[in-house]
Amino acid sequence: MDYLWSPWRMKYIQAHQTGDACIFCQAAQREDGPENLIVKRGEHCFVILNRYPYTSGHLMVVPFEHVPSLENLRPADRAEMMDLISAAMAALRRVYNPEAFNLGANIGAAAGAGVAGHFHIHVVPRWMGDTNFMSTVGETRVLPEALEDTYRRLKEGWK
Repeated sequence: MDYLWSPWRMKYIQAHQTGDACIFCQAAQREDGPENLIVKRGEHCFVILNRYPYTSGHLMVVPFEHVPSLENLRPADRAEMMDLISAAMAALRRVYNPEAFNLGANIGAAAGAGVAGHFHIHVVPRWMGDTNFMSTVGETRVLPEALEDTYRRLKEGWK
């Protein structure tokens, strides 16, 4: 299992964002399961685990349509994104009981978007004291469970 994050992973992701090789579009075309990490599909959007999460349960809500920014989405896509964000927060509360959440989008490479061409919103559960020196000094993230376990727990907790 891979529990660590480092800056080279972002370079890897950005290096593989050429042409039509969008990680979100590719995931949406695969069957749902621990391999593609899609927890929930809607009509216009889906919810996927972040492969390199900040915390356990770090989700992203992604439209099926490959557009670079929020204003490029159709109203139905934006509405469903908000509904799925709300449902994701409810599922995370049931499964992990977080004390708070970070919701956010990095729109464009200059804003830090790892997948700049495909708009998405992060839903990150948070707890008091959940950050430590590892992210800041060690440029590494340590997670208490494997992604496969997180996927299983959230898939069950979504119902």
